[in-house]
Amino acid sequence: MLYVITGPPAAGKSSWIEGHAKPEDIVIDLDRITVALTGPGAPHWNHGEVQQRVAQRARYAAIDEAIKHLDKVDVYLIHTMPKAKALAQYKRLGARIVPVDPGREVVMNRIKAMRSPAMERVATRWYNARRRQAATGMPQTSRRW
Repeated sequence: MLYVITGPPAAGKSSWIEGHAKPEDIVIDLDRITVALTGPGAPHWNHGEVQQRVAQRARYAAIDEAIKHLDKVDVYLIHTMPKAKALAQYKRLGARIVPVDPGREVVMNRIKAMRSPAMERVATRWYNARRRQAATGMPQTSRRW
């Protein structure tokens, strides 16, 4: 099974996976990949542009390979804000989309405490997209019976 974990930065997506994945499962988490590819003492967040670019390429390769093995292992993929094309691909793969959101206030406080200020913009974008999604979820009113 493919689990796609979505949510704003600092929402607890990695923690959710830690509570659900088994040791033999595949976990594709850009933060974990970046830490694995950087030197000793590198931060767990707030990576440099080059480090993120290399890790992003490794993430794409990991996804391509992992989906070939969905019949053997569960795959947990963190994708903060998947676009429609990615969601369509995940749907074709029979993925379960799992949104993790402890609430805007909690997220913003966590970002202030642990992440770079740039993550506030990402979180704001995530919440704005969710609000637009909810507003357009029902394009017409129901009939009057």
